[in-house]
Formats: sequence, structure tokens, C-alpha cells
Amino acid sequence: MLHSLKGLFILASFVMLISCDKDDDNPFLSFEEQLEVDLQIIEDYLQSNNMTAEESASGLHYIITEEGPGDHPLPTEVVEVKYKGYLPTGVVFEETGSAQTATFPLGGVIPGWIEGVQLLKSGGGKGTFLIPSYLAYGTRGSNSIPPNQVLIFDITLVDIK
Repeated sequence: MLHSLKGLFILASFVMLISCDKDDDNPFLSFEEQLEVDLQIIEDYLQSNNMTAEESASGLHYIITEEGPGDHPLPTEVVEVKYKGYLPTGVVFEETGSAQTATFPLGGVIPGWIEGVQLLKSGGGKGTFLIPSYLAYGTRGSNSIPPNQVLIFDITLVDIK
């Protein structure tokens, strides 16, 4: 009986996989296809908002809006930041608020943050980061963030602890 259940599970999994359409919302796009979709979303967002960004080797797009007087953090350090996170549609999913900050180990956040925050300098360095889904929450999503979602963050690096 266990053998037949295993076969049924494999068959059901296969049917589900082949019956999925490959569209922008499908978590079964290949890595390359999803990255292409993400980069197009980022380019469209930049163009429609008349913005110009640098692109890192990883695909992170960033705009440093204020340099900051301090040092760049290391990925092993604890940082204090102010931030707003939103989708390309403008829907805000998380923010600290103007008078609040968040403090956390930089190495404990999504890869797009680890890379992006290191580009800022403490003491008020500010930037906007457009993060492809694989540098964010990828195919799993998180809370109110759907799978394969490009994320945008406005971040101010207040301090390195």
C-alpha cells in the first residue's frame, strides 16, 4: 500500500507541475525566466518614475541619494536603519516610520539588503534599492509579500552598532 501511495503522490506532483501555465505569477518559472521578468519590472518602474539606477553584478539596482559621513557596514555588523518597503505598484508592506528605527544584524536579512546596506555610509547615508525576487524572498514569499516579488526599499543607515 505504501508503494502505491508513493506512486500516486509522484503522479499527482507531475500532473500539477505540467498543468501550470508559465506566467508572471507562476512560482515554477525557471530562474532565468523569473530573473528576466524581475529585471523588466525594475526597468519599467525606473522608466515610469524617471529614475536612473546603478546595477550590481547580482542584479540589485540601487540609487544612492545621500552619501553619509560615516563608514560602510560589514555584513557581520549590527545596523540601525530607517526604511520603507514597497512593491513596484506602490503598496507599502513595511516601514519604520519617520521617528523610529530598526536595529538588527545585517547578515540576518534578505540578500538584497545585505548587499544594498553595505553601499551606504552610517550617519545618514540614504538609498533606494530595487531588489529582484531571488535576492528577496524568492518563490516562498513572506507574510504579505507574494512569491517571486520584486521589492523596493528606501533605506537610511543611521548607525553601525
